This record gives sequence, C-alpha cells and structure tokens, in this order.
Amino acid sequence: MEKFTLGVEEEYMVIDPVTRELKSHDQKIVEIASQLLSDHVKAEMHQAVVEVGTGICKDVEEARTDISRLRNYVAEVAGSLNLKIGAAGTHPFSHWSTQLITPNPRYDEIVNEMQEAARSNLIFGLHVHVGIADKNMAIHIMNTVRYFLPHIYALSTNSPFWEGRNTGFKSYRTKVFDKFPRTGIPDFFNDWDEFKNYVNLLIKTSCIDNAKKIWWDVRVHPFFDTIEFRICDVPLLVEETIAITALFQALVVKLYKLRKQNMSFILYTRTLINENKWRASRYGLDGKLIDFGKQEQVDTRELILELLEFVDDVVDELGSRKAINDVRKILESGTGADRQLKVFEQTKNLNSVVDYITDQTLLGINA
Repeated sequence: MEKFTLGVEEEYMVIDPVTRELKSHDQKIVEIASQLLSDHVKAEMHQAVVEVGTGICKDVEEARTDISRLRNYVAEVAGSLNLKIGAAGTHPFSHWSTQLITPNPRYDEIVNEMQEAARSNLIFGLHVHVGIADKNMAIHIMNTVRYFLPHIYALSTNSPFWEGRNTGFKSYRTKVFDKFPRTGIPDFFNDWDEFKNYVNLLIKTSCIDNAKKIWWDVRVHPFFDTIEFRICDVPLLVEETIAITALFQALVVKLYKLRKQNMSFILYTRTLINENKWRASRYGLDGKLIDFGKQEQVDTRELILELLEFVDDVVDELGSRKAINDVRKILESGTGADRQLKVFEQTKNLNSVVDYITDQTLLGINA
C-alpha cells in the first residue's frame, strides 16, 4: 500500500538588512546550518540563495513542523551573520548580474551551456514530493494531475516584481525559468518505459547527463519514489506552503484511488493546459481559467473551490483538514503577490516590500 509520504523543499533569498539587496553569503549560512541540519540545507547556483529540504514526512503536520524548524534555524544563522532570509519567487529589485555564482563543477557546466539563461535564473521556488513507489501509477498520475497545476500555481503566486519593476504578472518567476529547456508542463507518457526511453535518448545524444536536468512543473522523480511538483513560487508564509503541500498530496491520493477503481479524470493536452498556466501566471487568483469540460472561462477562485470539493473525501484520512482549510484563507486574503503589491501601493517603496517579505517569512513559526 502506498504511504503518500511528503517532502518539502523551499528556496530562500539571502538579504542584506541595510540595503535590502540580495547578498552573496559565500555559503557561510550553509556551512554553519549544515552542522545541525546536515544535508537538509544546501547551496544553490547563485550565492544569494539557500535551499532547505525536510526529511520524509508521514503527513502534512510533520511537514509543517519540519519546514518551520528549517525556516527558523536558517533565519537564526543568517541573523548571526547580519543577514536576513526572505521567501518570495523573485527579489523586488536586485539585479541578477551583480550576484555571484557558487563555485561548483555542476554549476559551471550549467552556466557554460545555458549562458545568460542560467546567470539570470535568480528565482525561488517550492518543490513538493509525494511518495509513490509504483512508477507506472506515478506516470498515470503525472499525466492526469497536469490539468490541476495552474489552479494550485495560482494559489502560490508570489513574484510580481523583477529588477525594480512591477511586471504586471502575479508570478514572473516562471517567465524567467521558461528560458531553460525541458521546463513547463510535461508531455503525456503512456508508461514508465516510454518515459525512460525519452530520458535515455537525451542521455545518449548528450543533451543531458541524467534525468535531474528535466525541470518540468511536475515530474516522476528519477531517483526517489516520488512525484515532484515544481510549478509553485515559494510562498511567503509557512501555512501557505503547507496548504499547497496538502492540496498536492490530496490530489495524488484522489487520482490514485480513481485509477484503482478503473476510473480516471479526463486527460487534456499540454497546449490547452498551457493556456491556463499563462493565465495563472498573469492574473493569479484574480483572473479566469478555462474549464475545458464546459468550454468556457470560469473565475479561478471558483475552480479552486471545485478542486477542494473534488479532493474532500480523502482529506480526513490524510489528517490534512486544517492545512486544506488554509487554502480558503489564501482565497480570502490573497496570495503573496497580492499582498506584496498592496504594500507597494501603500508605500510606493520597494524597500518596504522587502521588509514585508522578510517579516512574513517568519510569521507564525514556533521555534
């Protein structure tokens, strides 16, 4: 029986509290934090990024405890170095060209291949792993869950600013990442063997050296027994991260149960799903997504409420009712992007937006 365990990874900005700029920290945060956290804290390609990852969590409440502890401890270590951390998909005004790349052969290779696309990829995401060992089942769920990715992405939107400008997007992060190959909504695969053949062809033709260089919005993880969701901006609040994590888990379990009963959600093409992803990126919760069944536009909030109804019968058995209820809070109070924009509207000052981000990052965390 699948256990649908969870793993959560978050990427944080490292910020100079005086200038509010991104700050290269020479991996000192990672060096100090890893003494306690081991490999649960990692360097990233840009030195102004710190990544944390939970252990394998049996449920969302364990994930909540773990990610809260990680945020809190990394913030303490940053504080000891006169730095702060922030959880947002992009920094409001720092320019990527002033940020240092972490010395590492893997990063050197990526920069050499991707050039400006890699150097400018100064973005911060949330990755959620849901445990599933049966690879063919995982491929089926990946195919099916693609339809719902824009709905959940809209909840996470938290990157309205880029290089000092209001981009007009609720999530500009994905626009930055789109410059990379093998990103976005994945194609349909009949089974695990077809996916492996695709990967092996890319390896054979020297496009990639391993499947970790496939950076889709959802992927069956090449090395772990998980489905990994990669579409979301890192949210401001821990409770938003956990609400989104709970929703991904509930969706996987719901689709798994349908498949076990020889039922399935209808499959849509990547081209159609991309229409909704673009809308979610541009408008967040305030726009409309296409309901492909009805063949009409529907308010995004309404479709998310329908999604909550769709998964409702598996929520209590997963012990995630509290976390799922927090999705409604996001619908009411707006996403990180909405709240960042509100602060900017009130203050006309991007420094105030950065201060808001760093405050929210630690809000509600119990050490």
